[in-house]
Amino acid sequence: MKLIIASNNNGKVREYRQLLAECGFDEVLSLKDAGIKCDPDETGTTFEENAAIKAGALRQLCDCAVLADDSGLMVDALGGEPGVYSARWLGLDSDEKKNAEIIRRLEGVEDDKRTARFVCVIHFIYPDGREVTAKGVCEGIIGHKPQGENGFGYDPIFMYGNRSFAEIGADEKNNVSHRGNALRELVMKLKG
Repeated sequence: MKLIIASNNNGKVREYRQLLAECGFDEVLSLKDAGIKCDPDETGTTFEENAAIKAGALRQLCDCAVLADDSGLMVDALGGEPGVYSARWLGLDSDEKKNAEIIRRLEGVEDDKRTARFVCVIHFIYPDGREVTAKGVCEGIIGHKPQGENGFGYDPIFMYGNRSFAEIGADEKNNVSHRGNALRELVMKLKG
């Protein structure tokens, strides 16, 4: 079955390809791979709303299964920021700048108050229009400096145990990440 993911983020698409292989998707394409331009305004105030907006917009452009997610980092000491605005937080134009700003804002905050979580909501639409939603969360803390070379986005500052998400290999990350947790829930729903 063909599936188009509403993303051009190579890291995210790679994770989905790995995790969806068992579901019989023989062709998993990014927007770029499929030759589709789809960038709807994310006007929702929740991860669920934004994932549904993106999946619905993509579904109008193709006749195969589609999947969109909305994910982000929620930092408790920052009142849940960056949250649904993680990708475009404060208008900062690079992951490095966003990570540096979070670390700056948490300067002097003790480790037990640096709690955070990655959240991912996946919205899947079958070719016949049926819709399925799944959510995953991964708890951690914000580190004091970026660490590691793997991953993308906020991974270098998100500490899972004594390592950042950017220090964890792909297989281990898929087993514990917010996206992996959401995708496992989605797989259960698709199979069940």
